[in-house]
Amino acid sequence: MLFLTIWPLFALICAGFLLARKGFPAEGFWPAAERMNYFFMFPALLFSSLARAPIRDPEVLRLGVAAVALLLIAAALLAFARWLRPAPAARFGPALQGVLRFNTYLGVAAITSLAGSEGLSRAAVYLAIAVPLVNLLSILALSEGGASGRWRRLVRTIFTNPLILACLAGIAVALAGTGLPFGSAALFSLLAQGSLPLGLLCVGAALQPQALRQDMAALAGIDALRLFAMPVLATVVAFAMGLEPVSALILVVFSAIPTAPTAYVLTRQLGGDGPFMAGIITSQTLAAVLTLPLVVWLFRLVGGN
Repeated sequence: MLFLTIWPLFALICAGFLLARKGFPAEGFWPAAERMNYFFMFPALLFSSLARAPIRDPEVLRLGVAAVALLLIAAALLAFARWLRPAPAARFGPALQGVLRFNTYLGVAAITSLAGSEGLSRAAVYLAIAVPLVNLLSILALSEGGASGRWRRLVRTIFTNPLILACLAGIAVALAGTGLPFGSAALFSLLAQGSLPLGLLCVGAALQPQALRQDMAALAGIDALRLFAMPVLATVVAFAMGLEPVSALILVVFSAIPTAPTAYVLTRQLGGDGPFMAGIITSQTLAAVLTLPLVVWLFRLVGGN
């Protein structure tokens, strides 16, 4: 039953990969579709979900604290590993992103399939907290010296990120308690319905299988940390924080999905190892077809849900 819930998400990713390789509908379509979704449709989904989210619910606060704790613990462990075995920022940055970042389209789609509208609202809260933090950690990991320029870049990246801006706007509406007036909820609902399918198709279109030909051992190690070690750590944090089942599921799923395709863009912008980052994204996305259902099944077995 769990596999039947998740496999359509990966079917869309595979469809996007095949369509892009066939050049359909046109060579320039997929970059334009990704930009449309990233700057317009997906922010509309996050904004409308957060506008309706129970922001003042103590469980939401616990989920936020758990998200911060999980990411900071994982980042500290990676920094310790780098201290034991030094690596340049060009390599450490992609490795950290491969372990900490997450594919928002796949994560939201998976949570919506597994936990419905309640899961979507809480997932939006998780993203409002985790997206700025992982961006901050990623930029720090990719930067070697140049503190002044680094902090300018950090501020610019975070406060021009459409997902972060949509989350902030949604939280403001939720705190104000005004809701979405003048029938705008229906508009945002229409945009949201198209966002996730288009996003998953674009994920598939961006895969680069040729990047798997190098650094196989490093890719396997980072994939194991992301797809197995992170969900285990998330489960420990969820139980330690006493999260409710839906919140715990969100923490685990967002720790078990592959890293974000946008990590490649950031890596290239900051002078990191682009082919290495592309290999991480591609290998994790392919492996998650098998690992994500397994992780969710094991989590439900351990949690008794």
